Amino acid sequence: MNDDDLKVAPGSHVQLDAIDPRHTAHLGNEEAARAGLAENAEAINDLQDRLYAEGTRSLLIILQGMDTSGKDGTIRGVFNIVGPLGVTVSAFREPTPEELAHDFLWRAHIACPRRGTIGIFNRSYYEDVLIGRVRQLAPASAILHRYDDINAFEKMLTHNGTTILKFMLHISKEEQKERLQERLDTPDKNWKFRISDLDDRKRWQEFMEAYEIMLSNCSTDWAPWYVIPADRKWARNAAIARIVRATLEKMAPEYPKFDEHLASVKID
Repeated sequence: MNDDDLKVAPGSHVQLDAIDPRHTAHLGNEEAARAGLAENAEAINDLQDRLYAEGTRSLLIILQGMDTSGKDGTIRGVFNIVGPLGVTVSAFREPTPEELAHDFLWRAHIACPRRGTIGIFNRSYYEDVLIGRVRQLAPASAILHRYDDINAFEKMLTHNGTTILKFMLHISKEEQKERLQERLDTPDKNWKFRISDLDDRKRWQEFMEAYEIMLSNCSTDWAPWYVIPADRKWARNAAIARIVRATLEKMAPEYPKFDEHLASVKID
């Protein structure tokens, strides 16, 4: 398995139980993967600086996954050294009354990254076809239409200079149990624990089915989904850093060319 094998082919039928959440063979040994993560994080920082200076395009990164799958940890582990001016992080929680008064993509659109920046969505508008589906927060017919609405929305973003990467952090139910228990057992982590996490856990299979439908319907050539084995934190971060770096290198942002008229400027 390599990075391309983690990508969901458009139109394919995803079966998450066929993907091992502990898989690491595509990364080599842990020591080499950790070294590669550090190297790739540095490269991402350099490429983001070029993207910011260029100021014409943007990169949107979407992180989705069950509770404890490591969305916050990914942001810290991969993007911690990237300059704060060029990165924005948006966390999508329960919609406010103002947000509910608009279409489901409204709050996402205003959070999209401006040109020259990387935007990271910690959860996203995909909640509306995940929690929305499992908890029946909207009619089934409305949920069905949302897959097409999302694909069209993402295509519009790409037409306007935004490259999109989407990562589903694939964690096992057993690993989630250990991480939730750690939150209960560690005083400094108690604040992370929510009773609602247990409610979602009881509906694990329903969520997995909702993820499979989402991945199968919304991985496109212009906005691909990647299923990232996430039981091992170092492997999760290493895989995502490698894909983000490769994507930025393909975008090939460049510093603006030096204005020849400035060559004659003298600073007293």
